[in-house]
Amino acid sequence: MLLDASMPGPRNDLDAWWMPFTANRAFKQAPRMLAGAEGMHYRSADGRRILDGIAGLWCCNAGHNRAPITAAIRDQAGRLDYAPPFQFGHAGAFALASRLGALAPADLDNVFFCNSGSEAADTALKIALAYRHTRGEGGRTRFVGRERGYHGVGFGGIAVGGLANNRKVFGPGLPGVDHLPHTYDRARQAFTKGEPDWGAHLADDLERIVALHDASTLCAVIVEPMAGSTGVLPPPKGYLQRLRALCDRHGLLLIFDEVITGFGRLGHAFAAERYGVVPDMITFAKGVTSGTVPLGGVIVRKDIYATLMQGPAEAVELFHGYTYSGHPLACAAGLATLDLYRDEGLFERARALEPVFAEAVMSLRAIPEVLDIRTVGLAAGIDLAPLQGGGSRAYAAMVAAFRDQDLVLRAAGDTIALSPPLIASEAELADLAERTARGIRAVGEKI
Repeated sequence: MLLDASMPGPRNDLDAWWMPFTANRAFKQAPRMLAGAEGMHYRSADGRRILDGIAGLWCCNAGHNRAPITAAIRDQAGRLDYAPPFQFGHAGAFALASRLGALAPADLDNVFFCNSGSEAADTALKIALAYRHTRGEGGRTRFVGRERGYHGVGFGGIAVGGLANNRKVFGPGLPGVDHLPHTYDRARQAFTKGEPDWGAHLADDLERIVALHDASTLCAVIVEPMAGSTGVLPPPKGYLQRLRALCDRHGLLLIFDEVITGFGRLGHAFAAERYGVVPDMITFAKGVTSGTVPLGGVIVRKDIYATLMQGPAEAVELFHGYTYSGHPLACAAGLATLDLYRDEGLFERARALEPVFAEAVMSLRAIPEVLDIRTVGLAAGIDLAPLQGGGSRAYAAMVAAFRDQDLVLRAAGDTIALSPPLIASEAELADLAERTARGIRAVGEKI
């Protein structure tokens, strides 16, 4: 039986689903239900057409319900619904891995598939440890993350991540982790379009960590090229290049978490291309299927893969994987999505729209409650003053925007994040900015 997407369940009961990263009790008192989607818009159960300001959740980069992608999923489901990835394979997984390797820079040619960005982060950390072990460097077990970083919600990801709320109740997690300082300073970077001029020197804190522990104990550094979930923090000019040079100096692997920045969000297939920096691994998810089917993975430099390809040919080289690694439906969706990005020039489109989007969003700086705005690619973070007496103005603005402006926003703490689909027109970007402004202005102290 197919249930209408607007129906909470067969018993009309909202309680059964424990929703992620959601204030469950508040939501279930006043649900924000979505029933359909197409292009730039969602549809509510009562027929409202709702502008998607966040590409689903940073993932629907090609827009919603695109016919080539849904057709590929439907066709694949009718031919091969599932193939075990342990000791067996199917053509779609090999084809998608080849396409992704071709998109990635330099010699990042080998792809390990998983199902989400969280799994991708933990997979990258395990590959890094396995690489060190195989090279006889078993003492290099420490990781370096960054304050305000987000690398999913696995125990490895929350350990190297730098968001306290994501880990404070879950114990120590992965041991031996240090953190670089985050790159944001409002006094020096406020209302920046693109990469800020100030802050490249913050990468030098890696020297302090090396001195504290010695390079012989350090395995890898993992950062988001642009810190997205914390509120869109673009890297300072020269920061990533400096970090790469320091990793090279001390023999550390550099992992770029591109779950958000991959597949056009910053105007390129990967942010590594935008910044001219080649990491040792890239994690991806979200936009690889434009959000249609869960899929994630790690793209690895050829020499790392080759190092692990040792021992008897019939021996398992990496004891790691998932039941749904390289799922046939996900791979079909990924291949169709990559075709759509290529055929419609969506990465190039995002590059061309970046200044238009920046101007539209920066118009919100006239609102007294807006403390800062940061834009890069087709992503923006808008910091708002907290409500008097406590509470998040961003959350209240998200609620007001959905209720009164037919708009989906993302609220993270006191920040509104915008990340529209790459198919947006200039008029839709202007409309997005105006609706966001109205949502912010609508927030009174009693909401």
